[in-house]
Amino acid sequence: MPVLSLRNTLNKTVYTANLIDAIKLPFRKEKELYRSFYFILGFYPHNIKYYQEALMHRSVSAKSNGGKPVNNERLEFLGDAILDAVVGEIVFHHFQRKREGFLTTARSKIVQRETLGQVAVQIGLDKLIHSNNFTHTHNSYLAGNAFEAVIGAIYLDRGYDYCMRFMQDKILGSIINIDKIAYQESNFKSKLLEWCQKNKVTMSFEQEESRSEDGSPMFRSKVMVEGMELGKGRGYSKKESQQNACKNALHRLKKGNKVYETLIQNKAINPE
Repeated sequence: MPVLSLRNTLNKTVYTANLIDAIKLPFRKEKELYRSFYFILGFYPHNIKYYQEALMHRSVSAKSNGGKPVNNERLEFLGDAILDAVVGEIVFHHFQRKREGFLTTARSKIVQRETLGQVAVQIGLDKLIHSNNFTHTHNSYLAGNAFEAVIGAIYLDRGYDYCMRFMQDKILGSIINIDKIAYQESNFKSKLLEWCQKNKVTMSFEQEESRSEDGSPMFRSKVMVEGMELGKGRGYSKKESQQNACKNALHRLKKGNKVYETLIQNKAINPE
């Protein structure tokens, strides 16, 4: 079936489903939450529990009837994987003449936490998140993580096609300019250097040159922070490989506190 025909069929299905769900709305217990999600997503949830869990940060310490912790971390994990697939498919079709490296970078710019956090705020998702006051104020990735969890909720509730429709129509169709963000220069090296200066730790690079399969020069870089390898990267220039190494290093720093704690310990062992 042609893409346009498939899209039209899905639109008709969504319209019919929304009409039926709107009729049911007055009889639902969580009317306001259903209505809020309709304005954010463009459709009514079927199983609202997925979305409630997607908005539950672990700082709230909520538990199920069986005593198990209830938070959005598992849905965030699922949503992260689905989002990579959905956005990967979108950039693949949008940039038909671009190589794999460009497509990977374009996707990473769209799905990075900062971008998703800004999107979550713009669509009003941040106002629905349940967390303690300190976490809400100090965790800059709270909204972006919740956005990923909601993608996981959509996938479980409605399937892949609805995730695609939401990203195409509600996000990339109106909030994110896919061409602008794809060609936007991201200086990961400057960001990491700024982080190192702020935390008073040293940063250096280890470099090597090799050849790719087609014989083109290929550069590989390691970024070292306090003597610890924090990220690797490769590219067709020294600059590109260092940028990719710094991007991976920043990703590690954002994932958890253990890396940061190790760096601080190294700093204490080897003071200037």
